[in-house]
This record gives sequence, structure tokens and C-alpha cells, in this order.
Amino acid sequence: MKAIGFKQPFKLEEGNVFEPFELDMPQPSSRELLVKIQSISVNPVDTKQRLTEVKNSPRILGFDAVGTVQKTGIEVTMFKEGDIVFYSGAPNQHGSNQEYQLIDERLVAKAPKNLSAEQAASLPLTGITASETLFDVFKISENPNQNKGKTLLIINGAGGVGSITTQIAKAYGLKVITTASRQETIDWSKKMGADIVLNHKEDLKSQLEQQHIEAVDFVFCTFDTDMYYETMIDIVKPRGHVATIVAFKGSQDLNLLKTKSVSFTHEFMFTRPIFQTEDMIKHHYYLEDIAKKIENGTYQNTTTKVINGLTAEHLYEAHQILESNSMIGKLVINVEE
Repeated sequence: MKAIGFKQPFKLEEGNVFEPFELDMPQPSSRELLVKIQSISVNPVDTKQRLTEVKNSPRILGFDAVGTVQKTGIEVTMFKEGDIVFYSGAPNQHGSNQEYQLIDERLVAKAPKNLSAEQAASLPLTGITASETLFDVFKISENPNQNKGKTLLIINGAGGVGSITTQIAKAYGLKVITTASRQETIDWSKKMGADIVLNHKEDLKSQLEQQHIEAVDFVFCTFDTDMYYETMIDIVKPRGHVATIVAFKGSQDLNLLKTKSVSFTHEFMFTRPIFQTEDMIKHHYYLEDIAKKIENGTYQNTTTKVINGLTAEHLYEAHQILESNSMIGKLVINVEE
């Protein structure tokens, strides 16, 4: 089967080091599914993983995937051959930049019936990240009425994670504030359901005050944690919670959290599959909830750009687009042209 990968980590300015490989067809065991992949999405985490050490060459990246179950392992109970599924995988296995992939059924759900594969591919990684942040980190209630009056600020609301987080937070009763600056990102964020959009190029605290908001309950950073670290502490309520999906580049003073008793969390949606935690099946449940709400019209997909054909050239192009930091929503590649 065909896969697109690389042998050594590389920066884009070094040129296109992605190349095609022919790999043996894998066979599912235990709780694994063999999925024939139709569409994948490229995420910022792909560009970061491309720079990490290659321990087993070739390295096949890719997380989001939509495809059809071809075979099932002997312990599989939730899926059968022919099911159309979506999932996000994990960085400690071959990824979705290939024609077929093995994936643990606990990380998988049936794809929304009312979406195409290229639309559904926009949802797994960002949807799980958003769900873990809201429910596991911020501990919001699954009863929307109990979340009324609570406010969430999402830094970079028009990105992939910000787009679906806005929708989930709104559906579960939160007031959602996002940041953007270009008219197209402001419009997109409002389309996703944001109540207020702040200009990230201007002072966030004063803009909140203009909206008669003294502080917010939760802050979710999806862009540059170092840049916003002190600002987030300043605008979150005492005993509030800040979460980020972006690693620090430099050292930060954790003592700044002390006076207001602010909780700070690094969210990494691959923690459960990497460490095979007992509650790994939460990925399945979160994806099921997203699929149901897509089907009943509560959520919308976030695909905004589609490339047809999984090739080394197209994958390199996708990484260039992601590293330009100009993407609104999600970029998807259809495996076949």
C-alpha cells in the first residue's frame, strides 16, 4: 500500500523531503480496525511532529482520518466491516498519511451520516481537543443549564480548534468570546457562534471592560502561550482556569498564578492513547457526541480547504499553508484524486 513519509526530521526551508513509500498491508489484532482511508486533515501538530526525532524510518504522519472498516480484530465489539468511521489516532503509531491504517476501536466512532468524508475529516482531533478541554479540564457540566452565566475566552477563535470549541461551548451553555483581527476571521468566528470577538492586536482587558466583562471563568489558548501568559492570568477570574495546547517556548513564572489561585493546564489530546489509559474510550464517546450533534444540526463541519490526492507534493503544500498561520478552519486532503 502507498504511504507518504520521511526518513529524517526537516524544516520546510530545506525543501520537500516527503516521499512515497510502499508498505506491507497491516493486519488487525485484538481491538484493532483496518481502515481504508478516504480523507485526512492536516493539523498544526503535524508540522511540529515533522521536526521530532525519527525513531523508526520511515515516519508516517497524519492524525485525522475518515474511512471504511475493511477488517476487524478478534476482540472488536463496536464496529463491523463496511462501517464508515472517523478518528484521530496517536503519534506513537503510523499515521493517516497512507491508504490503510490500523487503529484501536476505542479511539473511533462512526462518522456523521450527513457529511462527506472531506467534511467529517475536519472534526476528530480538534473536536476531541475541545471536548477534553471543556469537560475534563474546565469541568463544565454536561447539562447546559448549569453552565449559564459562565464565560470562555478562546484565543485564536478562527483556527481549527477554536472553531469547534466555540460550537461545543455554545451548545453546552457557555458565553463564548474569541479573538481575531482580519474581517474574514471575525466573520468566521461569528459564524461558529461566538458571542463577542475581540481584536487580538489590541488590549484584551480593556476590550472586555468595554463589553462590561471584568474577568472570564475560563481561558483557552490555541496560539502562543508565551505571548498571552500574563494577559490570561490578568483577565481570568480568581480561582479561574487557563488551558493551552501550545507549549511554552521560554520559561514562565508559575508564581504569577498564586495570588488569584489560578489553575493552569497543558491539554494534549494524545495523552490517553499514548499511555493507554483506562479511560481511553472517552475518545469514542466524545466523537459519538460530536457526530450526533452534527447530524441534528447543532454543529457544523469546519473544512475550508480541500486538496485532492495524497502525494508528497500535496502534503508539503499543506504543511506550508499550516505554517503560514493564515488558515481559517481546517485543511483536508482526499487520498484519491
